[in-house]
Amino acid sequence: MQKKRIISFLPSATELIYELGAQEKLFGVTHECNYPSDATNKPKVIESVFEPENMSSLEIDKKICDLSEKGEDIYKLVAQNVSNARPDLIISQEICEVCSAYTNQVKNAIEILDEKPEIYSMSPHDIQGILKCVEDIAEKIDEVKRGNEIVNSLNSRIEEIRNVKISSRPKVLGIEWLNPFFTSGHWVPEMVEISGGVNMITKTGEHSRKMEIEEIEKEDPDILILMPCGFDVQRTVSEYEKNLKNDPRWSQLKAVKERKVFAVDANSFFSKPSIRVITGIEILAKILHPEMFEELEVPNNSFLKI
Repeated sequence: MQKKRIISFLPSATELIYELGAQEKLFGVTHECNYPSDATNKPKVIESVFEPENMSSLEIDKKICDLSEKGEDIYKLVAQNVSNARPDLIISQEICEVCSAYTNQVKNAIEILDEKPEIYSMSPHDIQGILKCVEDIAEKIDEVKRGNEIVNSLNSRIEEIRNVKISSRPKVLGIEWLNPFFTSGHWVPEMVEISGGVNMITKTGEHSRKMEIEEIEKEDPDILILMPCGFDVQRTVSEYEKNLKNDPRWSQLKAVKERKVFAVDANSFFSKPSIRVITGIEILAKILHPEMFEELEVPNNSFLKI
C-alpha cells in the first residue's frame, strides 16, 4: 500500500524524501532537519533535551555521558505533533543513539497513535547500505522510478572517482570528535578508500569509538581530516583552535607539521547516512589528490585547510 503520511526521525531521511519529490507526504520532522531549508517549516516531532549549539565538544560529550549513565534519553517526542501527523510510515534509524532519535522515541510514538504505522529503520554501515535505503524508501512511498534514477546517478559519481588511476595513496585518519578523540566509523573509511586514500585505525562498517592520542601518534597519518559529528567547517575550526592548535603532542604529528590538516562540513557530507555522502567522497578526492581532481566541483565552504 502506498504511504501517504510520513514522519521522519532523522535528517538523512528527510533529505531523501525531498530528493524523491515526495515532500507533500511529509508531516513531521526533527529539530535537526534543516536541509533543504523548506524542511524547517514542517512540524517538529523530535526535539533535543539540551542545546548543543553553544556547547564545546567536551561539554557535549560530558552531557551525553551523564544522560546515558542516568538512563535518560537524549531526544524527546513532541507528542501532539505526532498525533496530528497521523503517520502510516515512520522512518527511524538503528545506527547511533547519539546522532538521531532512537528506539525509545519510536516506541513512544506507537503508543500514542491509534492507527499503528509501519516502521522503517535505516541501519546502513557502508555506501551500498545507504543506497539500499534509498531504494527501500522509494519503494515504500511509491517513488521507485525516481529512486532508481537517484541511485544510478550516485553510483556513476562514485565510479568516476574510483576509476581515476592513483599511483600514491596517502595514509588518512578521519577524526569524528575532537575532545575526547573519536575515530570516524561506518561509511567514512570506505569514503576515504574510494577517494584515493588508505584509511587508518578503523575499517568500513565499524562503529566510531573513543581513541587516545597514542593511537594517532602510532599511525602518524599523512593527512588528518577533522569531521566532528554534526559540525560545519567554521565550528570545527573553532574547536580546533581551542583544543588542538597549541597541543605539543598534536603539533609533532607528521600531518600537522606538513600542514595537511583539513576541516570538512561533517554535518552536511559525512556524519549522516545521507545521499550527500557521495559529495563527501568528492570533497575527499579534492583534498587527497588536488592535482588529479582539479576540475571536480564541490560545494563552497565544504572544506578548509587548517
